[in-house]
Amino acid sequence: MAQWTSAVGAAQLARLLNSQQDRPAGPGTRRPPAYRALADGIRLLVLEGRVPVAARLPAERELALALSVSRTTVAAAYEALRAEGFLESRRGAGSWTAVPAGNPLPARGLEPLPPEALGSVIDLGCAALPAPEPWLTRAVQGALEELPPYAHTHGDYPAGLPVLRSMIAERYTARGIPTMPEQIMVTTGAMGAIDAICHLFGGRGERIAVESPSYANILQLMREAGARLVPVAMAEGLSGWDVDRWRQVLRDAAPRIAYVVADFHNPTGALADDDQRRRLVDAARSAGTVLVADETMTELWLDDDVEMPRPVCGFDPAGSTVITVGSASKAFWAGMRIGWVRAAPDVIRSLVAARAYADLGTPVLEQLAVNWLFSTGGWAQAVELRRTQARENREALVTAVRRELPEWEFEVPKGGLTLWVRAGGLSGSRLAEAGERVGVRVPSGPRFGVDGAFEGYVRLPFTVGGAVAEEAATRLAAAARLVEAGVSGGSGESPRTFVA
Repeated sequence: MAQWTSAVGAAQLARLLNSQQDRPAGPGTRRPPAYRALADGIRLLVLEGRVPVAARLPAERELALALSVSRTTVAAAYEALRAEGFLESRRGAGSWTAVPAGNPLPARGLEPLPPEALGSVIDLGCAALPAPEPWLTRAVQGALEELPPYAHTHGDYPAGLPVLRSMIAERYTARGIPTMPEQIMVTTGAMGAIDAICHLFGGRGERIAVESPSYANILQLMREAGARLVPVAMAEGLSGWDVDRWRQVLRDAAPRIAYVVADFHNPTGALADDDQRRRLVDAARSAGTVLVADETMTELWLDDDVEMPRPVCGFDPAGSTVITVGSASKAFWAGMRIGWVRAAPDVIRSLVAARAYADLGTPVLEQLAVNWLFSTGGWAQAVELRRTQARENREALVTAVRRELPEWEFEVPKGGLTLWVRAGGLSGSRLAEAGERVGVRVPSGPRFGVDGAFEGYVRLPFTVGGAVAEEAATRLAAAARLVEAGVSGGSGESPRTFVA
């Protein structure tokens, strides 16, 4: 019986390997042998989760043809991977990827660093800040005071607590978007919201148009749901959305869903203006595509001169095209797993009905805590504190990176929580691996793309400030020197697995 559970074709593996950019070797720098470079490249793909564990690799002859190298080179690379524990083989069954004993399985999205590792590693993998106290404590205390009446019920509210649905609807109405409670469903975070939407509209094999780059965890969620991702390139810098390109993709590919982050886009930080939003909604309506607008960053403007555009759903008065997703996780705290969907009442009813076969509902106590924040003014004060933290962290991180890594290129966004950085010609995957060796955790660019794109980028969130931001930049510079010197974990001892 074969030990592999999936397969990677020769052409696909060649594309992924060719996307791993390396800076040209300087004078006196020895390039590794071709087989060693190939083994290192495959090992990196496994460590980052871009090639799954237990995936069957192409036969030696097939991969040699796809890469235009000798079969001997591929055979030597496979043998090196077997010796290091990253490949297993059996006659008649082929060769499949593995991880050495004792190594954790690599993640394919962005996961928080375990708390016990925070003392030795600076975590730039997760774009989330600590809770804005004292507002978390006050919100939980307020929720406990409101809990007794709900404790006498079954506790299952598939659409969300009526009081919170009404409050969220009022908040949209106050933004100039008339909304009824029947248009709101409360979910377990934004991820829960988008998962529900994908299952309702995007069955296995359905096309979903996504920004390129886009949020890594959402891309992986869609892959796991069996979607066929259709990337639409973002414009350079902070100019954001090329709507003509979007219109062409929506017309030609006819995706069932399109997913966008128009408010301080993750990872680039771009902010779509009113005209881009209007034209994007028009393009989706013309193509018959459901446009999912992720508003998780919408309250995180950091500069005083920012004028927030109208919400994307404001350009869809009939409510037939846009589904909006919101969340407390970025603006307040990632541990507060409360999100919501705003859509037409019939869509909400369908989402609620489907939820009976998923998670049934969102925790009551957390819903009451968010409602307490909304109804008492605590939310506004907590979010203002969050903006101050992010603004100070942004300044510290930008200053430190520009000092330590002047060849790295980025534009400073006016809001959100992330910098999208072109890493001076270095491979983002190799920087991520080298960062693990020097004590800084950073996600590589390909996690935010489709099929190996953005190898030359990394994402840096504004989650650390002061001396920690300076030390993070110092460690990133050390990682960059390791990559430039061609230091690899593939020859000799195995590095720790990068999980982000």
